[in-house]
Amino acid sequence: MARYIFITGGVVSSLGKGLASAALGALLQARGYKVRLRKLDPYLNVDPGTMSPYQHGECFVTDDGAETDLDLGHYERFTGRPANQQDNITTGRIYQNIITKERRGDYLGATVQVIPHVTNAIKEFILDGNDDYDFVLCEIGGTVGDIEGLPFFESIRQLGNELPRGGCIYVHLTLMPWIPTAGELKTKPTQHSVKELRSIGIQPDILLVRADREIPREERRKLSLFCNVRENAVIQGLDAASIYDVPIIYHREGLDQEVLNAFGIDPAPKPRMEVWEEISRKIHNPEGEVVIAIVGKYTVLKDAYKSLIESLQHGGIANNVKVKLRWIESEIFNEEDPQAHLGQVDGVIVPGGFGERGSEGKIKAVTFAREHKIPYLGICFGMQMAVIEAARNLAGIKNAGSTEFGETSEPVVGLMTEWLKGNALEKRQKEGDMGGTMRLGAYDAKLKEGTKIAGIYGVTKISERHRHRYEVNIDYRERLEDAGLIFSGLSPDGVLPETIE
Repeated sequence: MARYIFITGGVVSSLGKGLASAALGALLQARGYKVRLRKLDPYLNVDPGTMSPYQHGECFVTDDGAETDLDLGHYERFTGRPANQQDNITTGRIYQNIITKERRGDYLGATVQVIPHVTNAIKEFILDGNDDYDFVLCEIGGTVGDIEGLPFFESIRQLGNELPRGGCIYVHLTLMPWIPTAGELKTKPTQHSVKELRSIGIQPDILLVRADREIPREERRKLSLFCNVRENAVIQGLDAASIYDVPIIYHREGLDQEVLNAFGIDPAPKPRMEVWEEISRKIHNPEGEVVIAIVGKYTVLKDAYKSLIESLQHGGIANNVKVKLRWIESEIFNEEDPQAHLGQVDGVIVPGGFGERGSEGKIKAVTFAREHKIPYLGICFGMQMAVIEAARNLAGIKNAGSTEFGETSEPVVGLMTEWLKGNALEKRQKEGDMGGTMRLGAYDAKLKEGTKIAGIYGVTKISERHRHRYEVNIDYRERLEDAGLIFSGLSPDGVLPETIE
């Protein structure tokens, strides 16, 4: 039977609930348990797919094509378990499903209300499909006291009564701020946050308290007394040099042991922390350094490229090097020579993105990398800009462009209107809905033998995740290959170019 851990947040947002959830999941895995992590987001969007990166950071895409919260990326990276459509729910999706049922008459004339209909839908989501897991960690987005979060807090309160005794616990993450003029860490914000949580019927079992310095014993006693939490269950969460140190830090602070204590699991399986210790060792003792330039349009908000940043860090760990990132706003190349920004880097990445803004700057970055033989990786939009650059400057197709930017006489990149997903034909219209209408999720690609990418992967059939509605036009393949471009990976039906070099 699965045990449930509900992780809530208080005082302020952006304290690291997602990271704490991922780290706790990793620690329970290290003790031999099978874990699942889920995110409940209170906002009214059906999913983050239509939200600006400035609003919400990156949109994390799962293998099965769900557009989800970026915290699911942390869950995957820390536990190795691929997330799916059922690991992220929003108020928007809950209400969409309820209204659909109401229009069909499924409620048999009942007045549809937040309690019980919305809360029942949330509970069904939380409980569904967990038979194979020892622990299910559910993170509630936002902060206690947010009006949109109330149905979610009410749902997990109800589950506290409905699950078997000892079937769930509550972990509350708060902030203990340092007030320089007073020279003190203050407990009052956490006290008020717990008071708010208790007013809706939830008593936290564990307090995870973020602070920028050691929390003195006396302050922990104070929190224990006023928040009605055992003193050894007041866990400090200090800032870490790397997010991959967090599992080790929380383990040393006793978080995973307190979770097992709260469930009455004794004796607890011993943890195997060797993998995390090795990762930490490599991060803090690199044998070299590489500088990678990321040329994008959302560079003022690094969360827009969260998975990209972490994958580069993973590459550094695997190769015992420190990866230094140089962030470059692509529009700067409309006015400045790329040499000043790209001349001394070891590699250039142009990541995904949408819209025309900054596209010409990205194309200039591609040209500079190609002419100066700097390793270049274009992902999604970055690949499309590389193809347009090659079309213009190698194949002589001077008007090469993308229909994403408007009508063009040479649509080297164009809108996809239909494609195969497995054996099913997916169709889209130009003026259709934006949400959930892209080519989303994992798709197979066949690699050409003898190409660089086939050598990198070591196989000729790969699967990678997609999120785009525009695609390189296969009709230009012959002209581009004559100019030196290699279409090194195609969709299994040979219609959609997946990789070029």
